[in-house]
Amino acid sequence: MLVHRDFDERQAVEAAKANPRRFAELYEHYFERVYAYAIARVRDRSEAQDVTAEVFQHALEHLAQFEWRGAPFAAWLYRIAANEMADRAKRGAREQTVDPPETAVEENFDRDFEEAEARARVFRLLEELPPEQRTVLTMRFVEGKGIRDIAKEIGRSEGAVKQLQFRALQNLRDWLGVDHG
Repeated sequence: MLVHRDFDERQAVEAAKANPRRFAELYEHYFERVYAYAIARVRDRSEAQDVTAEVFQHALEHLAQFEWRGAPFAAWLYRIAANEMADRAKRGAREQTVDPPETAVEENFDRDFEEAEARARVFRLLEELPPEQRTVLTMRFVEGKGIRDIAKEIGRSEGAVKQLQFRALQNLRDWLGVDHG
């Protein structure tokens, strides 16, 4: 996985404004963050993927209107995502003829931003795990499968799957600097 240590946000945005083909750099850099933000709120993988796609489609279409106001570009993307999720909730509520849930986009924005950044970091670290550990964690926590189902699918014993899960979580905790107690 490519980690963008030398990423110059302002330069990348300006390049994409000048040449829409350069938007791919922004997409690659921010995809995990936007997806993490969406999945934390909608709790449905398919819905989060749809929201993420809509965010980048909207961002590409409206990039010329983006103005620097002291906040990072990611904040603009999160705002688009929050609006998209609120719109979807309203549409869903209209379809069910029930009032839409209240959304507190402004109140929770800073906390949501930090949460999404943390989730994106975990997603990046997940890519650094050995393949079997990564597979087990993805199946267990992203796809929501049980130990028995994972064992059958990957051809390992339930004990082996539990051990892979334990080691993977231990690696992530170590990398994140989380106390094991």
